[in-house]
Amino acid sequence: MFPGLSRWFDAQPFQRQIVVLAVVLDPIGFLAGYLLGPSVGVDPLLGGVYGLVAASLPMSLFVMRSAQ
Repeated sequence: MFPGLSRWFDAQPFQRQIVVLAVVLDPIGFLAGYLLGPSVGVDPLLGGVYGLVAASLPMSLFVMRSAQ
């Protein structure tokens, strides 16, 4: 989708890749959980926490893939 961005990301050291993923995915996950939480019947703040947990899944999969 973004070949230049993908090449830049792959060229970075592993530690920087983890930080970039956290900076991008955590706010998205929290915001999505905060906004969608009331629609599933939970408090918005608790929905944000659930969103953070869900946003950590792609990072965990990335770390597992890199560990091979």
